[in-house]
Amino acid sequence: MKATETKLKGCFIIEPTIFEDNRGYFFESYNHKDFCEAIGREVNFVQDNQSFSKKGVLRGLHFQKGQHAQAKLVSVLEGRIQDVAVDLRKDSPTFAKYFSMELNSKDKKQLFVPRGFAHGFLTLSESAKVLYKCDNHYNKRAEGGIRFDCHELNIKWLIGTEDLLLSKKDKNLPNYLSTLT
Repeated sequence: MKATETKLKGCFIIEPTIFEDNRGYFFESYNHKDFCEAIGREVNFVQDNQSFSKKGVLRGLHFQKGQHAQAKLVSVLEGRIQDVAVDLRKDSPTFAKYFSMELNSKDKKQLFVPRGFAHGFLTLSESAKVLYKCDNHYNKRAEGGIRFDCHELNIKWLIGTEDLLLSKKDKNLPNYLSTLT
C-alpha cells in the first residue's frame, strides 16, 4: 500500500498493491495496521456505506459536525467517479480549498478524507458503486452540507452543471461557507 498526501493536510490518496495474473487479481482493500502506518495516525472505522448511482448523479457536499464528525475512506467498486474533498477546518491553511480526483474500479485507488472535511462525488460512468468506510456513526442532527456550486469553492466539476442529477436535499443545501458556523 502506498499513501500520498494531497495538497490538503491529512487527506491521502491510497494505492493498494494489486496482484494480477491470467486468473484475475487480488488485493487487500483495507488492512488496519498498514493503513494507519501509511497515513501516520490511528483511525478506527466503525461503519461502511455503499451507494449505486447513475451517470450524472452528484452526491454532496456532505459532512458531520462536532463530536459526530467523520473521516472517510472512499473506494469505487464499479465504474468511475469524480471524488471531491473540501477542507472546512477553520484553523487550516487550506480552509475552503478542495481536492478532486477520479476514483475508479480499474486502478482501485482510494481517497482518505479526514474529519473536518465536506465530501461529495459525481458519477462519470454509466453507473457506479461506491463504498466508503467511516470512523464515526452517522447522526442525523449533526449532518451538514454545502451546495456543489458554491461560488466560494468554485469546484471544477467534470460534467456540466445543467446535466447533473441531485437529490432535493442536495439542491437545497446552503450556497455559502459562512452558513457553516
